[in-house]
Amino acid sequence: MNHYDVVIVGAGHAGAQAAISLRQLGFEGSVAMIGDEKDPPYERPPLSKEYFAGDKSFDRILIRPASFWAERNIDMLLGRRVKTVDAQAHVLTAGDEQIGYGKLIWATGGSPRMLTCNGADASNVHAVRRRDDVDAMMAKLDQINHVTVIGGGYIGLEAAAVLSKFGKKVVLLEALDRVLARVAGEELSRFYEAEHRAHGVDLRTGAKMDCIEVRDGKATAVLMQDGERIETDMVIVGIGIIPETGPLIAAGAAGGNGVDVDEYCRTSLPDIYAVGDCASHANRFARGAQIRLESVQNANDQAKTAVAHIMGKEEAYDAVPWFWSNQYDLKLQTVGLSTGHDQTILRGDPATRSFSVLYLKAGKLIALDCVNAVKDYVQGRAHVLSGAVLDQSQLADSSIPLKEVGLA
Repeated sequence: MNHYDVVIVGAGHAGAQAAISLRQLGFEGSVAMIGDEKDPPYERPPLSKEYFAGDKSFDRILIRPASFWAERNIDMLLGRRVKTVDAQAHVLTAGDEQIGYGKLIWATGGSPRMLTCNGADASNVHAVRRRDDVDAMMAKLDQINHVTVIGGGYIGLEAAAVLSKFGKKVVLLEALDRVLARVAGEELSRFYEAEHRAHGVDLRTGAKMDCIEVRDGKATAVLMQDGERIETDMVIVGIGIIPETGPLIAAGAAGGNGVDVDEYCRTSLPDIYAVGDCASHANRFARGAQIRLESVQNANDQAKTAVAHIMGKEEAYDAVPWFWSNQYDLKLQTVGLSTGHDQTILRGDPATRSFSVLYLKAGKLIALDCVNAVKDYVQGRAHVLSGAVLDQSQLADSSIPLKEVGLA
């Protein structure tokens, strides 16, 4: 049985950062990374953007060149899934092999939430989570004209933007009354709905689907609850992810929606850490609520926190959340968490396609959504960190730089 001082389960952003940080901080012990894909760690956000659009080759989205890992004596155990973890014996089963560990970093992220209706398993129903998903779609693009996108979150909107640029006829179905409903205020939702419609996307909110019609193993139409039949050559599903935590929960780790971790990313099991999309943690930017954060920022910062703790440094996780999305020629940058806001301020004019939506709670700026407004994004971060009550008339005045906004 092979034994490693540190085993990292998951070869995405969080797992890669954990391995990089271990060596950067001078860890000289043995390290292995286990991934269930055949590829070394690569960036996931471009899958629904630049990679799907053909603007970036796969080599350009690798987190590090393939040679990087071997040069740092990090064993890459790819194409394997971890089936079980024995937390007391410090042994896991990956594929058919048992592997011992001193410390375990669980960085498995999540798997796409798929539809459960009839027809959901047709060969041309796709998620956008892995390189293989996008490669499969790209291989078929020349033969398709009509695409139905289910889900009006970032993944669905980004995929719709790419497909419309390719000249495909896109129908986007969002079950709620607006897109981005879980992550943004109404001003931003309505702006993006209008942008997609202006680019020819048939974007529908409050759209309740029933099932998928299948012929010869392929989806041919999406059937709606009101009886409408939407003909389609491909279906793309973007309705969220399910955290990959099964073996840890089965081993006795505390958790529900993800694995529960403390401020150092420790699980309730000895010598096991969890980081990234699968880690449920108390976050001060969510006003102390226990949350999972699905972002590259969170993956990287939690990985650094866990590794620092393994190296004997107690540096509690306390990073400001940030996100981004590229659609058409629009760059959306978000800082902070808008959940629970009680007021919004529109800064700038959406008609100019450069503006920000500011989110306040009890008079404090808790988050910003900045569309083609990089200065607001950069300068607003300090206010989110400070928790100060700011002059609202100045916040709304886009001629006043955010860094010059005074206290109320």
